[in-house]
Amino acid sequence: MKKGIFAMLMVFMTVLGYSQVFNVMSYNIKYDNVNDTVNNWNFRKEAMVQLIQHYGSQFVGMQEVVHNQLEYLDEHLPDYGYIGVGRDDGKQKGEYSPILYNSQHFQLISANTFWLSPTPEKVSKGWDAALERICTYGRFKDIQSGKELYVFNTHFDHIGTEARKQSVNLILQKIKAVNTQNLPVVVTGDFNLEPDSEPIQLMQRELTDGQSATQASFYGPTGTFNGFDPYMVLDRRIDYIFVENLMVRSYLHIDDRMENNKHISDHLPVLAELGME
Repeated sequence: MKKGIFAMLMVFMTVLGYSQVFNVMSYNIKYDNVNDTVNNWNFRKEAMVQLIQHYGSQFVGMQEVVHNQLEYLDEHLPDYGYIGVGRDDGKQKGEYSPILYNSQHFQLISANTFWLSPTPEKVSKGWDAALERICTYGRFKDIQSGKELYVFNTHFDHIGTEARKQSVNLILQKIKAVNTQNLPVVVTGDFNLEPDSEPIQLMQRELTDGQSATQASFYGPTGTFNGFDPYMVLDRRIDYIFVENLMVRSYLHIDDRMENNKHISDHLPVLAELGME
């Protein structure tokens, strides 16, 4: 009986915060396309800032972010810093896959971006990919506890079958190469792949799919892609949060919309509450 009481007490202590708890979001925000009409960035950007502020994630891995969008988010989210570069030149040209981090809670230790190609250290297009694709990652320290972790964020090609397969291999290799201290790892991204695909199944074998490991019941639509269609059946899951050495307390696909019922992006944000021992 005493052992049972002790076990319950330990669980209660963990819930109270003896494990470092933080939120991570993955969000493809849809690039600022001048040809977009009713779904133009200028009609969505305020709602996006409100959504990010409301959920209060310590890390937001974004995809399809062009420089003027990043500048807007940086200006209107003053508690956040960011890491990342444009994929077309390694500076400001083309889409970023940036990681926004709450600089009030986490300190950036180091950051890098590599290209999803056989020559990852330089601007390049990989295998059968239609476009240059990148993965940005950083090492962060929790300011209060001093605990560290890695956060990776990526956006896979939408065309190249071989490119998506090899991109998984490359990211897993990079994690093993840099994470020599076996720190916790988070991988966010738009993988342009559904769960039954071979590359996603490889990710699920090597890392933990947050949805499958959540302690609370998964909440939200099955899928994450909405195509800006408010009536679409949301059953296509292509955005994920994977983890290593972390507890997944909850995992959501957030279907929040603007007052006119329009989506804030053509993807839903994915949100995970994680615990770090």
